[in-house]
Amino acid sequence: MAGHTEELSNPGLKNNTLLHIQSLLPSFTKSEQKVAIIVLQQTDSVIYSSVIDLAEKAGVGETTVLRFCRKIGFRGYQEFKLALAQELVAPVKNLHGEVGEDDSLETMAQKVTATNQQAIADTAALFDPEQVERCVELLQQAGTIHFYGVGTSAVTAQDAKYAFLRIGLRVDAMSESHLQAMAAATLGPGDVAVGLSVSGSTKDTIDSLKVAKEAGATIICITHYRRSPITNVADITLLTAAQEGPLQGGSLAAKIAQLHVLDVICTTIALRNKEKALTYKERTAKAVLERKY
Repeated sequence: MAGHTEELSNPGLKNNTLLHIQSLLPSFTKSEQKVAIIVLQQTDSVIYSSVIDLAEKAGVGETTVLRFCRKIGFRGYQEFKLALAQELVAPVKNLHGEVGEDDSLETMAQKVTATNQQAIADTAALFDPEQVERCVELLQQAGTIHFYGVGTSAVTAQDAKYAFLRIGLRVDAMSESHLQAMAAATLGPGDVAVGLSVSGSTKDTIDSLKVAKEAGATIICITHYRRSPITNVADITLLTAAQEGPLQGGSLAAKIAQLHVLDVICTTIALRNKEKALTYKERTAKAVLERKY
């Protein structure tokens, strides 16, 4: 793999990341050793941690974590986390929470249902009324609203577009990175860009938000991690409770948590602008009426 150090010349080490870290421990700098120790001792939690989280746990800077990842042969932090997730001994848990291989279909259904319900309950517990209020005010007054997301978050962005469009807001959603960047450059003061990223580390989304911010737009992010690269760009951060490991990308619980936050905001705006919202709901409903049997 391009960029790997010669320590990974043994193919077996690529599937034994923890063993590889242990073998290299004496050769790390003191700050890198702090990272290595956290990874070795708290592997289960590290696969759910952002680069900033791991840096804080180890008491080092983010650049040290990235240097550590490159030193053990990975191009970046996300590739490193994926390798850890693949190495853990509970593959089913990595795929979906606490579901077990021996669970019956009924038990699996109950566990998945409980996970999704808990995602909403935990997200509600994280609500910061002051931040949500700021979002509501900004969005209902915005000239233009853009939602940016890639992967499953792109689907959430499209859902948000439909919901906010129905209540009369000028809104769009983009998922392709070039289109995001070009659209972001057209925003200005009074406009709002909303970035959706569970990990808070999605480069395309963050880059587009940076362009929007430079153009003068206000930035809102919806993420699981309070301390992550996307929150460094955002003016307002709204948190979701559902987290994802590297093998859980696109989990329904995480998507439900995102949608719950957006639903609360959309409902609040609609109720505060009842006449306008009702007018546009009627107009949009009539616009698609002939397209239904």
